[in-house]
Amino acid sequence: MTAQSPLWTPAPEAVANAAITRFRKLAEARTGRTFAAHEDLHAWSVDEPDAFWDLIWDHCGVIGDKGARVLVDADRMPGAGFFPDARLNFAENLLRRTDDREVIVFRGEDKVETRLTGAELAGLVSRLQQALRAAGVGNGDRVAAMMPNMPETIAFMLATASLGAIWSSCSPDFGEQGVLDRFGQIEPTVFVACDGYWYNGKQIDCADKIVALEAKLPTARKLVIVPYLGHAEDVAGRLQRGATLDAFMTPFAIEPLSFERVPFAHPLYILFSSGTTGIPKCIVHAAGGVLLQHLKEHKLHCDLSPGDRLFYFTTCGWMMWNWLVSGFAAEATLLLYDGSPFAPDGSVLFDFAQKERMTFFGTSAKYIDAVRKSGLTPKESHDLSSVRAMASTGSPLAPESFDFVYADIKPDIHLASVSGGTDIVSCFVIGNPAKPVYKGEIQGPGLGMAVDVFDEDGRPVRGEKGELVCTRPFPSMPVMFWNDPDGRKYRNAYFDRFDNIWCHGDFAEWTAQGGMIIHGRSDATLNPGGVRIGTAEIYNQVEQMPEVVEALCIGQDWDSDVRVVLFARLADGVALDEDLTQAIKTKIRNGCTPRHVPAKIVSVTDIPRTKSGKIVELAVRDVVHGRAVKNKEALANPEALDLYRDLDALRT
Repeated sequence: MTAQSPLWTPAPEAVANAAITRFRKLAEARTGRTFAAHEDLHAWSVDEPDAFWDLIWDHCGVIGDKGARVLVDADRMPGAGFFPDARLNFAENLLRRTDDREVIVFRGEDKVETRLTGAELAGLVSRLQQALRAAGVGNGDRVAAMMPNMPETIAFMLATASLGAIWSSCSPDFGEQGVLDRFGQIEPTVFVACDGYWYNGKQIDCADKIVALEAKLPTARKLVIVPYLGHAEDVAGRLQRGATLDAFMTPFAIEPLSFERVPFAHPLYILFSSGTTGIPKCIVHAAGGVLLQHLKEHKLHCDLSPGDRLFYFTTCGWMMWNWLVSGFAAEATLLLYDGSPFAPDGSVLFDFAQKERMTFFGTSAKYIDAVRKSGLTPKESHDLSSVRAMASTGSPLAPESFDFVYADIKPDIHLASVSGGTDIVSCFVIGNPAKPVYKGEIQGPGLGMAVDVFDEDGRPVRGEKGELVCTRPFPSMPVMFWNDPDGRKYRNAYFDRFDNIWCHGDFAEWTAQGGMIIHGRSDATLNPGGVRIGTAEIYNQVEQMPEVVEALCIGQDWDSDVRVVLFARLADGVALDEDLTQAIKTKIRNGCTPRHVPAKIVSVTDIPRTKSGKIVELAVRDVVHGRAVKNKEALANPEALDLYRDLDALRT
């Protein structure tokens, strides 16, 4: 753990005015204690969770009845209960701005642009609330959507939550089986879909897929078709239980919204695991837990204030969509984008940021790397003066991407690499606008999150890699898994490794600065000669090379051991000859250790990934070993797996 100089340090006046600093002073006033540094505040937040989360409720202005108790059974994971006497409604907390101020700006590539005021959004939610109720949706029922990241999707979610019903979504690029693997398990009362969508400048029609889905979603009393390409009436006309969005809402005029207040632990969302190793797990998240966790992250860690303009590049099949829409609770305006981030060209998101005066720019590590390799220099081509923060998640942000952001996007910006997941619909480790940013590091654990790194024997470690764990309960733990009546799947997913400790499945390491490095998924960790190696360490080296577009690494069982195999997708016109092979090995050896150097390097033309853009090391490992890959429908490009089957290069 070697100390280093920061890439960015917030100005003293910015630190003094940051929301997280003001919260620290508020905590001092309430407790009568002095928190000399952020680390002291964090220690209090995990040592006294009842006091901390009680203050978060008050400070963030949660709308609802808090009740007398904050935390019960605090020593049980799972089993702890936050605010067991509370009553609230998630949608009521998000629909705070219902006047003529702009609350949504939507772009569908360069094809569609829509703007909604708070009053217009509230009116749309009102009509949808009435229509859903008339369709039989009530407390605990499910509404499922196969939709782009567009305003109507948010309105449907808010209407669903207002009734105490449960929302679940995926993106329209999912195949038929992928949709059924998810929504078939939760038996929705209403299914919402778009007539099609735009991607990379092309129209993608969804009509045939929706027709096929109708017969296989028998519980759906109504299939509502939202117009995007202009074919909604044609699609609805092919369905037995179909209706266009307009027809669905026509009987209902705008009325004052009503909100059914539900218990803190009442189900709000069903999210799904990636499903690359079997049918996706249905992860149920609670209204109160999601709200409180997102308010904390948005207001304190992201420093969002009313009127800020919040953007995250995401689809409705990724938990960052759920995170994004909670920005309404901080009274931010949401900037939505759907489609390819490189259509019509690589500047499109920076064009969006400049025109709409974006203040928070959220994206993925892969996107930042792609912009870096494209040769763009947004700081020279765009006015990004409004952008205070850039966030990255989805996979570890490589050190050279940190350098790129500060050199070529904006020198004075809070770069927040964050990590958490669908499992908690939030972050374990996250940014802090009042602390410096160090190259290759996530700044630290979120407030209220008792994050640590354990070795194989369950002992905390510093200066070495281990399992990312959380040692105490937090509000956004899942309520349950759907169709898991005895809770066995839930416990096995997170608590099987260490008793009463959440084991997240990430391979992590504390830094000298108190930050964290994520080295990849621990189930994809390589073990040559019994030494644990994170795949992200190898990617961080090889993907710096201009000849390599991206890479995927696995461990291949070989000669009673495991050997490291690196698959590289090369730049156009580049061939994997002996010189490049040796250059890759040298780069990895010098940047990591001799143990990291792959025994085999293989050139491939594509790398398989999930719908949210994550590479699927485990699926490739199964193909290489001749094992069946379950649920290929979870992949964006399942045909890419064939490139890894029966390779001569891996026979010797």
